[in-house]
Amino acid sequence: MPDFINIKNKQASFEYYLIEKYVAGIQLTGTEIKSIRDGKVVLKDSFCVFINHELFAKNIHISEYVFGTYNNHEPKRDRKLLMNKRELKKMEGKLKDQGITLVPVRLFINDKGLAKLEIALAKGKKLYDKRETLKLKDTKREFERKND
Repeated sequence: MPDFINIKNKQASFEYYLIEKYVAGIQLTGTEIKSIRDGKVVLKDSFCVFINHELFAKNIHISEYVFGTYNNHEPKRDRKLLMNKRELKKMEGKLKDQGITLVPVRLFINDKGLAKLEIALAKGKKLYDKRETLKLKDTKREFERKND
């Protein structure tokens, strides 16, 4: 079992401009936290949405726990994110802007052993922006290869 859990959504930085990041707790069941500690999580295609002034993470795939019994969890259920009301109101106000969305960027376990989700206010990139990102990444890789 790995001691350090840090699961990233690598596609988020490619698909979106990440504007502002927040850290939120996640409301989990017992078998979900065990699967997270095993590293069996996929953040790809996940997003966050407000329902009745509460923030929920949708489409996060946490695999069923191998040793779970009949009370195992659903892999893609909606999970409530835990944050201060002040932060939630601030985020909800910013989401009213055109083209802004909330995207999970990273899932990690803090020093106290609690699972935390780093979410970011994001604005979608156009196709030419994605190409530019790939070009920058390639030139950076080439530069580092030459300097080593």
